[in-house]
Amino acid sequence: MTDRATQGTSGFFPAYFVRTRAAWRGLARAIADMLPKGLYARALLIVIVPMVILQSVIAYFFMERHWQTVTYRLSAAVVHDIGAVVDIYNANPSPEAAAAWKQIAADRFGLDIELLPTRDLPKAMPKPFFSLLDSALSRELATQIRRPFWIDTVGRSSFVEIRVLLDNAVLRVIARRNSAYASNSEIFILWMVGTSLVLIGLAIAFLRNQIRPILRLARAAQDFGKGRDVDFRPHGAREVRQATYAFAEMKRRIERAMEQRTAMLNGVSHDLRTILTRFKLSLALMEDGVEAEALRKDVDEMQRMLEAYLSFARGDAGEAAAPTDMHALLDELKADAERHGHETRVQFSGDGVVTVRADAFKRCLANLVGNAQRHGDLIEITGARDSRFLTVHVDDDGPGIPPDQREDVFRPFFRLDEARNQDEGGTGLGLVIARDVARSHGGDIVLGQAPIGGLRATVRVPV
Repeated sequence: MTDRATQGTSGFFPAYFVRTRAAWRGLARAIADMLPKGLYARALLIVIVPMVILQSVIAYFFMERHWQTVTYRLSAAVVHDIGAVVDIYNANPSPEAAAAWKQIAADRFGLDIELLPTRDLPKAMPKPFFSLLDSALSRELATQIRRPFWIDTVGRSSFVEIRVLLDNAVLRVIARRNSAYASNSEIFILWMVGTSLVLIGLAIAFLRNQIRPILRLARAAQDFGKGRDVDFRPHGAREVRQATYAFAEMKRRIERAMEQRTAMLNGVSHDLRTILTRFKLSLALMEDGVEAEALRKDVDEMQRMLEAYLSFARGDAGEAAAPTDMHALLDELKADAERHGHETRVQFSGDGVVTVRADAFKRCLANLVGNAQRHGDLIEITGARDSRFLTVHVDDDGPGIPPDQREDVFRPFFRLDEARNQDEGGTGLGLVIARDVARSHGGDIVLGQAPIGGLRATVRVPV
């Protein structure tokens, strides 16, 4: 029996801890979802939240401790003076003496005193929702005077009226509010709120200057990833400058590697073209025949492959990005396809001016349209531009590409089976060059099923 109880208890606590931890994780995720995601907003929270907490703690202790203590002491002093007047009246209630102690109360205590003949007190007035003066006076009157009383702390803004029931009269006392109440609390609150707003304004200005270099660095990285020219100087704090210098050095290394690759390929191109020229001269001197014709075809194919490979390796990196009209570019592609005898439809929605490398991007789309021409009769080009991306779909009604081979066709010189050789009569680099251009703009190309039955090539680049 004991073993079972122990096992049950040991099994309960791990499950309880698991549920508690899951609940805390859910609460943490909910709080994280409500918090801002930007660095600027989070930095402001880091500055503002402690300031608000500090001001709230100071206000609490001042209002609830210091202010309350001062108010109770002032109220006690006023009630003490009223008690002295009551004692003097009880000792000598004659009218002659009343005139004397009224004058003394006005000169020494600052109290306006009057004896009312009635023996009834007014009905109790509704107490305010929060009135420290009302509670302080009520407590002190009940403790020191110990007689029925009535107070009005609301009727007159600058005065407080107190009535005390005596043996044969009602003593009405009018005192200044600031004699029984610490009335300078509003000044403290105004100073506290004012200084807080000034400090928050300074923090916002300072943080904005600190965040601006980070935003510049982010925009420079985005522009470089989109293939655009980047020209900026390091600014901001030491750590931000270090990150900027590191990015600039990385940019220089990438550009230097691209220049070296282009220079090397130009040299290789020159050497290979020299050899191909010798082949062509040798073939020109040979007699016409079956073997000579076969060699000419091989030389022509080698020439096409060399040009395509060099274009792919260079990547048109020397071209600068500029605003380009997508409507005009797609219309040119449509005209080229129709000249080759293919029915072509073009549709574009959104703002057509996009900053891209015009020649490179046109070549990317032309390779996709050319691929569609080789394997389909109908071509549909659909484009759209929103606030973040430019998307262009190139559809055909050909046989398509199996889903398991759609990524393989982006490998250089990869050829499908006879069902669909995407570069039949080409070099096997059309889709590879197209994706290389798309990625140099910070985007990509994906293949899918076209609504008209064939292959859909989707180009998506950030704008």
